[in-house]
Amino acid sequence: MSKKILIITGDAVEALEVYYPYYRVVEAGYEAVIASPTKKTLRTVVHDFEGWDTYTEKPGYQLDSHISFSEVDPSQFDGLIIPGGRAPEYIRLDEHVPRILTHFLETNKPVGAICHAALVFGALKDKSVFEGRTMTAYTACRFDVEQLGATYASETLHVDRNLVSGHAWPDLPGFMREFLKLLS
Repeated sequence: MSKKILIITGDAVEALEVYYPYYRVVEAGYEAVIASPTKKTLRTVVHDFEGWDTYTEKPGYQLDSHISFSEVDPSQFDGLIIPGGRAPEYIRLDEHVPRILTHFLETNKPVGAICHAALVFGALKDKSVFEGRTMTAYTACRFDVEQLGATYASETLHVDRNLVSGHAWPDLPGFMREFLKLLS
């Protein structure tokens, strides 16, 4: 039976950070399921570094989610990927996100979090799972990582047991390589 990977996201997800993992998982022979607050057509965004002190944002492609967060049974999945962009800012507010995250973290299934995805972990009431752990995220999320009780790694890719974290979309090749290693 093929492994199933859950990707949780929403509107304003960074296009590369959802499409690259989605197609890479499919290419590896696994089933990829995109979940969002409601089952809908998502609007992605494209972030780039164009000489500003921060990134720029432009509209990206549309992407259909397969199921809503309320429909997710995390026990049916072998791994979790959380893309960045602005989606993490609001999907962490969904009442089902803590249940989904807790399952993957407590069962030590592979979890991939890239860029602003670290914001989603703030939805957890019990952050003890991050004590003694190290992860990276987009630089602006350093304080959020530290608020979890984790140590912020300045390198752009970090693996700590079942948690693969990446800085931003340029790190996707290594991020997905390490995530897929954990699956096999």
